[in-house]
Amino acid sequence: MTSNVDGDPLEEEPLTALVVPTGRPWTAEDVSRLPEDFSYELLDGRLVVPPAPMPIRQTISHRLINALLVNAPDDVVITFDQSVLVDNHNEPRPDVVITRVEGADRTPVFAADVLLVAEVVSRSSKAADHDEKLRLYARGGIPSYWIIDPLGARVKLSQFVLDAGVYRRWTETADQITLDVPWSVTLDVPAWTRTRDRYRERGRSGA
Repeated sequence: MTSNVDGDPLEEEPLTALVVPTGRPWTAEDVSRLPEDFSYELLDGRLVVPPAPMPIRQTISHRLINALLVNAPDDVVITFDQSVLVDNHNEPRPDVVITRVEGADRTPVFAADVLLVAEVVSRSSKAADHDEKLRLYARGGIPSYWIIDPLGARVKLSQFVLDAGVYRRWTETADQITLDVPWSVTLDVPAWTRTRDRYRERGRSGA
């Protein structure tokens, strides 16, 4: 048992054995037993452990949140890296999530309480973001899905809106744009490209 600075014993939290399912898909109940600081996604019963994000991915996520906050109403909560429960075998963790405030006092949040999810693409996530998650978020009934892809010549934003149970692409641009869904939000996509290019130009080659 450890002690504090005064020499008094400190209570230690008991260690919990992690039971890993074998021979069956992972469930939301299984992942609820994982440590709180463990980064994971549950996709179609598969436990996915993504690599640590690149700084540009985090930078874009924060800038996106700042842009969304400008005109955000009081009845929503905007977060990043938030788990969303779609069903018992799917608990993705989008880069940015807008949730109704009445559904924000829990984790994972329910897909039914989510208004928008955004994914900032990485090399390891590109296929899933454009395919598997496109279908998954639509199945969860999430009204809007944004994909921000920083891997091409310029950073590109794709906006999808749910229509009759499937996503329709409303916008695809590398230019500055003002969208009116979920509310009026101006996104300086060219500034994201300039930031990414600065990171690349000044980065240590081979580091």
